[in-house]
Amino acid sequence: MGSVSTANDEAPHVRGAADVPALELRGVRKRFGTVEALKGADLKLHHGEVHALLGDNGAGKSTLLKIAAGVVSPDEGEIMVNGESVEMGSPKEARQLGIETVYQDLALADDRSAVANIYMGREIKRKGMLGLVGVLNRSEMETRVTSEFSRLSVPITDAHRPVREFSGGQRQGIALARAAVWAQTIVLLDEPTAALGVRQRATVHDLLNALRDRGLGVLLISHDVPEVLRIADTVSILRLGKCVATRPANEVDLRWCVGAIVGELDDE
Repeated sequence: MGSVSTANDEAPHVRGAADVPALELRGVRKRFGTVEALKGADLKLHHGEVHALLGDNGAGKSTLLKIAAGVVSPDEGEIMVNGESVEMGSPKEARQLGIETVYQDLALADDRSAVANIYMGREIKRKGMLGLVGVLNRSEMETRVTSEFSRLSVPITDAHRPVREFSGGQRQGIALARAAVWAQTIVLLDEPTAALGVRQRATVHDLLNALRDRGLGVLLISHDVPEVLRIADTVSILRLGKCVATRPANEVDLRWCVGAIVGELDDE
């Protein structure tokens, strides 16, 4: 297993050599009752890469992401993180390997502040006896969150406000900042710009660039093909439970993507 970050640690550094994939799935299969959601899927995600996963409804995208996040265990196949074969039985084990996930619902606590959301379950405690009895170091957490927001250009000036008071783009920024603070290797994103306006989408695009620049591998699921072609480095097509095509995003267009999704084009 990978090294574990404690609540009192500094934000972790990105792990892994540049020439070794951050994440690799080999021949992954998953069945739910009589439905085979994944039929031997293969995927490589590299450090410093935004890799988009496209596919029709029922293609297996969500199942693949949940396997990478430790939510679902594959029936067959191998998962490699930084070149090492791993088994993840829970999201906690995935986080111990440096994998953070941002789901479409963001999983934010609306009544808690931005600071509290980012450090939830990883709170920094005061040193000495105060820490032993559970007293939190709130000023240290606030300083680190404010610094991270500044570094990622998250448009939030008051990190003490309840999350429910922020806009959709700001809430997405908080969720992505939380992933950026704790991810060591990979960030998994499920429809990160769904239901956002143009300006809010631009903010999320800037955040994705920041994650890429940190050397993290970013795997995102999206139905917005034109947007994917603007922000992704690599595009993979998942169809009927298998990855049928992978291309650099700058070498494909909307027609190719749609054709590959519906099965009218092959990766030749």
